[in-house]
Amino acid sequence: MSDSTLKELWQQVAEKKSCEAKQKELTAQRDTLADRLKKLEKSKLAEQADVDRLEGHSLAAFFYQVIGKMDEKLDKERQEAYAARVKYDAALHDLSSVDADLDQIQNRLARLSDCERQYQAALSEKIKSIKASAHPAAQQVAESESRIAALKVQKRELLEAINAGKTALHTVNEVLETLDNAEGWSTWDVMGGGLMADLAKYEELDDAQEQIEQLQVELRRFKTELADVEITADLQVTVDSFLKFADFFFDGLFADWAVLDHINQAQSRVENTKDQIKRVLALLKKMREDVDVQIADEKEKQEQLAVETEL
Repeated sequence: MSDSTLKELWQQVAEKKSCEAKQKELTAQRDTLADRLKKLEKSKLAEQADVDRLEGHSLAAFFYQVIGKMDEKLDKERQEAYAARVKYDAALHDLSSVDADLDQIQNRLARLSDCERQYQAALSEKIKSIKASAHPAAQQVAESESRIAALKVQKRELLEAINAGKTALHTVNEVLETLDNAEGWSTWDVMGGGLMADLAKYEELDDAQEQIEQLQVELRRFKTELADVEITADLQVTVDSFLKFADFFFDGLFADWAVLDHINQAQSRVENTKDQIKRVLALLKKMREDVDVQIADEKEKQEQLAVETEL
């Protein structure tokens, strides 16, 4: 495939992206205009109905004739009906214009539907040709592919860590919900809720203990996944503190669950753990976004190199 064909396909891909952005914007405009048109049509019909009532034999018409203000009222209603029609017609014209633009864009997109596949095939062929040649760009292409491969590995590791963190965060929320229930029963127990409140409280706390044991496993997995990710020392300290919180629960905490303050203390510790997990997840997601940008930039540079290199 010739260099000129590759450049033409590259331009088509760029045009397709532009058309897709315009299509999205036009679709949003169309939805807004369609909603507005419905409201204006309703208003137009209502205003015309007011005119029809006055021009007919309604009680309202009779009333205005009696008081001698029929012409004044009818003129006012006709003006309002006219204004409503004008607004409706203008919105209808706008909608028709947007529909026409949208049809034009969609027709162009239909013609460009296969350009990305053709471009990627041509680009792959060109890159192979460059790598197989003695052209100075061959080394640059090889280095670029190496950087992209490394970034993809980094992205995979980040996604694995993010998924582990999300799993732990889900369990943290379950623990908090269970502790909230336990707090409610414990409060009732303190106020004289009797055997029912006491049993319900301990049932919730048994569930909390099981959930905390599961959370401890998930936090260790989270820490393991983070070992593959390059993070700051400060973040590592935060991660290490995750694993210390469970000792708080298993070091005599369940021996005296009847004390409401003890439950409140547990809630505070779990909330703190939740905040830490969310903080780490936010950093991991930012890192993933940065890697996505780097991959896109590297691919763009590689594509530009391939398109501009003449063999």
